Order: sequence, then structure tokens, then C-alpha cells
Amino acid sequence: MDELRALNARFIHNFVTRDVASHDALLHPDFINIWPTGQRWDRATYLKYWATAFDPNVIFYWDVRDERITIIGDVALVRSTNKHIRRRNGNEVTGMTMYTDTYLFENGAWKCIQAQLTAVAPEHYPPDDTIVSVYIEGTLQPRAN
Repeated sequence: MDELRALNARFIHNFVTRDVASHDALLHPDFINIWPTGQRWDRATYLKYWATAFDPNVIFYWDVRDERITIIGDVALVRSTNKHIRRRNGNEVTGMTMYTDTYLFENGAWKCIQAQLTAVAPEHYPPDDTIVSVYIEGTLQPRAN
């Protein structure tokens, strides 16, 4: 469980810092990404997107909350929600996206074989007391005790 929590934190950190090499190491060779629209991306397309997707000047607030991990044999479901606040045309836009990353334990390591994103309606936003980590302008903030 601790290893999967650490992988989830690394997954998010890789996104915010655009660390493609570190992220590539987390992915299974047969990885697929499924967007909220139903669009599917293979590993190569996903990693190309990953290299430039996070812009701290646009997405100035990002958090991880409501982390839930389930292990069933050699498969793990890592689920969390990200809150993001973006600047658009001088306005702030807030939204949340839930993700389920499916990991397979193979050859002694957990590898993400699928990442699926789902938009979250405001009435289903997880509360702030479930926040695991916060990034402001691309920088991980220290955790309060």
C-alpha cells in the first residue's frame, strides 16, 4: 500500500514537473490512457502530451485529494481526484477530475497499465480535508502538521 501511495505521488509529481523519463518508467509497455471523452491514447501519444501538458502559469493550483487504493491480487486500482484552478482570459476557472490508474504487479514491480480520467460535477467534489498534496505554480507545498 505504501509503495502504491508513493507511486501515485510520483505519477502526479511527474505530471506537474513534466518529467517524461521518470513517468515513462512507471508505465507498462501496453499502457493506454482513456480521456473523459472516451478518446484512447497509446503510450507514445500519451508521453508526447505529458512533456508539455502542465503549464504552471496557466494551472496555478493543483491538488490531489480523496486517495483510495484497492489491491486485488496482482492488480491495484489507485483512485484520486485532482482540483485545478486555471487562469483563462484573466479569469480563474476551477474544476476537478477523478482518475483511476490501474497497476499490474509484474516481474517484481508495479507498472501502470491504464489511466482513466473522469470529470467531476461540483456537487460531487471531495472535501478539502481529504487533500493529500498541493502544488502552487508547479511547486509542491510543504505539508502542514
